[in-house]
Amino acid sequence: MKKTIVRAVLTTTMLFSMVLGQNVITNAAAVTPSAIATAKPAATPAPIMRDNLSKYGLKKDLELPVTVTAGGLSYTLEKFMIYDFKSKDAQNLVKKYDYDSFGVMVSKPKHFIWTKITIKNNSNKIVKRSLNDQKEKWILSLQGKGQLDQIWPKINVGKLNNKEAFYYYTLKPSEQLTTYQAYLYDQDFNYFAIRLFHDGGFDEKFIVNSPE
Repeated sequence: MKKTIVRAVLTTTMLFSMVLGQNVITNAAAVTPSAIATAKPAATPAPIMRDNLSKYGLKKDLELPVTVTAGGLSYTLEKFMIYDFKSKDAQNLVKKYDYDSFGVMVSKPKHFIWTKITIKNNSNKIVKRSLNDQKEKWILSLQGKGQLDQIWPKINVGKLNNKEAFYYYTLKPSEQLTTYQAYLYDQDFNYFAIRLFHDGGFDEKFIVNSPE
């Protein structure tokens, strides 16, 4: 009697397993190649717009970001955007960071230039811009021997290493800062060079080569 019961249980278990296996096969078959083909691919991230130099007739020889290094300091230009000074984009930045004390070199600016930069101290000394040390270490040029006129955000005058728009910075060895910097410009565009002077060292790179 016991053997009969055991056989009945085994038979029932085998039948259940067979039915379950058929269901799995049926469900797998339901996923047809056409269903797989209609699955949407992952969206491709939009490319980062790092400059608008072509708008002003400048053809790049180097793509941003571009890095120059001198005297243990490295400067990387991540982004370079030129705006008409009276444009909405320019005026929003002027008002946001209180850029109302313009340099004497550019009394009637045509363009407002907004840059994103990363500076890194690779030396064993402190690198800084402070009240008592305002010597500029990098220069951006778009024509001749002149340079863009840097302007400073009054809203951040009391802040150090500000990441939105810096005024003063202090970098200890191995420290770096990614931030933004503004310029004014009132001339035409001819070429585009970055020059870095620091601690007796010099480096330069041409993003747009001079036609001369």
